[in-house]
Amino acid sequence: MQLAGKKALVTGAAGGIGKAIVKRLQAEGATVTGTDISTSDADFSIAGNLLEAVFCDTLPLKAHEYMGGLDILINNAGIITRGDITVSNDEDLKRTMAINVEAPFRLCRAAIPIMTKAGGGAIVNTSSCWGVHPGPNHPIYVMSKAAIASLTQCLGMDHAHQNIRVNAVCPNEVNTPMIRTGFETRGLDPDKAIDELNASVPLGRIAEPEDIADVVLFLASDQSRYMCGALLEVNGGKPVQ
Repeated sequence: MQLAGKKALVTGAAGGIGKAIVKRLQAEGATVTGTDISTSDADFSIAGNLLEAVFCDTLPLKAHEYMGGLDILINNAGIITRGDITVSNDEDLKRTMAINVEAPFRLCRAAIPIMTKAGGGAIVNTSSCWGVHPGPNHPIYVMSKAAIASLTQCLGMDHAHQNIRVNAVCPNEVNTPMIRTGFETRGLDPDKAIDELNASVPLGRIAEPEDIADVVLFLASDQSRYMCGALLEVNGGKPVQ
């Protein structure tokens, strides 16, 4: 097993992609601490709110204490805020930046010293194809994911000498409860909307959570041992539109 004996912390562990990541890490031998608003299927589950600075600042150490180490940090949690800038509000901006940017920043800041003392580690952030190639009508979202992409590239350079590899996965649309809820909120039939999205992808379908989890596993494992600051787009060949 690729990650036998490794200790991993995963945020957003109760969501669609988060569940797939936890399952994949466990299947490869890792011990996993998962955090979310609700409990998760991880070996150790910590319920908490990433909007709370103190929770983020202390989470890596808490996970380290639970598992007896911390080798991998997966900053998977995130939200999608839609609508052009004229319909956005301060709460949209504050909440999105807090969850999508500030929380990963704080978690990386707290985890890197722990990993350094242990001789190294791997951090996988979740950006987005939309953070690398901004699309229309999502200004807050694309701004937050662009920030994570840039943070990943910066940290990838800054901490490579400490044997800490920082990379990011950049998905396009993924078939999760979050995207389906978004369609329902807009009065659309989720199944029909997913079918329409599938038809727009050269590979014939949008991603399933497992498609993203496999790339996360790759970036967390020694198979990506020479990668630092990489932004891996996982899009089925579909450009941002």
